Amino acid sequence: MTDNKTALPLPSEAADRLIAAHDGDVALLYLYIARTGALDAERAAGALCRTAHEIDAAAEKLRRMGLLDSLPAPLSPQLVPEDTLPEYRAEDLIRFAAEDPKLEAIYREAEQVFGRKLSPSDMKMLAGLYKHLGLPAEVLFTLLHYCAERAAERRPGSVPSPRSVEKEGYDWANREIMTLEQADDYMRFRREQRELTVQVKEVLNIRGRELSKTEREYVERWIAMGFSPEAVAIAYDRTLIKLGNLHWSYMDKIFQSWHAKKLHTPAEIEAGDSRRRAPAAEGSRTPVTPEDYVFPDKL
Repeated sequence: MTDNKTALPLPSEAADRLIAAHDGDVALLYLYIARTGALDAERAAGALCRTAHEIDAAAEKLRRMGLLDSLPAPLSPQLVPEDTLPEYRAEDLIRFAAEDPKLEAIYREAEQVFGRKLSPSDMKMLAGLYKHLGLPAEVLFTLLHYCAERAAERRPGSVPSPRSVEKEGYDWANREIMTLEQADDYMRFRREQRELTVQVKEVLNIRGRELSKTEREYVERWIAMGFSPEAVAIAYDRTLIKLGNLHWSYMDKIFQSWHAKKLHTPAEIEAGDSRRRAPAAEGSRTPVTPEDYVFPDKL
């Protein structure tokens, strides 16, 4: 991975305010935005192992502190494009392992995970992740077993493909997961997301099949926004009342509306509905129709 050693600028006044705020999420988000130049709740949530709701709250606090507008110019993110691993020769791959016991250990660990002898292309991939992308040996061990765990979850008894390990390696490198602690935090975050996804599938009565790529993107976006399976159940119920069946884009618009109004928990959602219905109860407006109740904005 390209080694960007440029120092991240941090004005002393901003540092003093962040310290005085006593809020780790705010400080992390400030550094993340300064590093990437992006205030994208989903990406920030994934990188910082926070929910999008927590990211939004931290961003709002940064605004109140007057720090969002005064952020230093960001460093260009050094994302690693896929398919950029060097074309190592077979003799180089053998020499690398002979000269570096850690790489030799990575090869042996990969053989255990794949359940077979490594091919030259397998060795090239592992050497690339280690030498070119800079993933430490202990992190690569963890990555290999994480991929094995994911493969077994999808189909019991299966092993990960080298390509899946390579793709995950690119992802970890771009997330700058370079320590066991960072790897553990990221894996815990992904496991929690998967557990929530299973619960959301149950709420949506999706059984006996995996989510499609588009369906999974919807669910992961809702989870990243900070919505629980209980909140999904409310949106699903309203969608059924309105349309009679599951409609992904309609539900997504419900969540986008709630997210914009900072309504995430069932209690917040119900309280928001109560405030909207109150004028009608007092006779100050036309009674709320089912269409108004299901979704306040025009779709």
